[in-house]
Amino acid sequence: MSNPRVNLIIGIISISIFPVLVKWAPVSGVSSAFYRMLLGLLFLLPYVLFRRKFTLPGSALWFPIVLCGIIFASDIAVWNLSIHYSNATQATLLTNLSPVWVGVGTFLFLPDKPAPRFWLGTLVALIGMVILIGTETFMTMKFDLGFALAMLSGVLYASYMLISKTVLNKIDIVSFMTISMAVSSIYLFAICLIFDQPVWHFEPVIWSVFVVQGLICQLIGWLTINAAMKQMDAKSVSLSLLSQAIVTGVFAWIFIGEKITVQMISGGVVILIGIAITYTGRKKPATTRDQDSIGR
Repeated sequence: MSNPRVNLIIGIISISIFPVLVKWAPVSGVSSAFYRMLLGLLFLLPYVLFRRKFTLPGSALWFPIVLCGIIFASDIAVWNLSIHYSNATQATLLTNLSPVWVGVGTFLFLPDKPAPRFWLGTLVALIGMVILIGTETFMTMKFDLGFALAMLSGVLYASYMLISKTVLNKIDIVSFMTISMAVSSIYLFAICLIFDQPVWHFEPVIWSVFVVQGLICQLIGWLTINAAMKQMDAKSVSLSLLSQAIVTGVFAWIFIGEKITVQMISGGVVILIGIAITYTGRKKPATTRDQDSIGR
């Protein structure tokens, strides 16, 4: 679809089910990430092969595309490790600092400098995240290995957003994702072998969860998010992805019976207000043709 905001909404909904699936069928985080990437790639390959939609990138693009695959896979692995060494709440909050790092990276390295409303919207949205997870959790954070890993996860996530943004207008989304997911799969498989993580002999329910992760969370989710990234700036996309916490809460309520509290609703409203601030007064997104002439 050509509407970037519709694509972004579909992408956010698709990736938001992932934490619920992890809770529903717990398995090694690295193993789960590996099959999410591998099965997403396997679902994409028939379309690529039979429709001949793959475009071999130029020599200058191979390095950033491969780097995107490694960074994205590393982010998933590091985020799971941060949960292991601390807790999911702290890891989620610190990882969601990624819009800040995207803004800093854009300010330092890209010509499209963040406007004041971006920083205001980011501040409001992060306050909403603190309200959503609880101020007590925020105040009692420990500066330990889990904290460092969660911070690293946010930086990796932001790096992926910035680097992929510079690549997506120079190659089609399907070709980009085919290569990056192949790289991620190989990379995560190597990590599974090195750290002796399980890659076989799972229960049928685990395999079914892997299939849903690969098809919905990875393929549909990131096809649509990358489509939005192609037409929108990385800052707005990264900030919009904070709403994932809200959608995940709704899915958790529907599928695994987690309660939705007034605190969660209040935090979610503040997050949405912060995201809305960044879109207030924005110009209509440039068309793909216009962006191709600008270059990134």
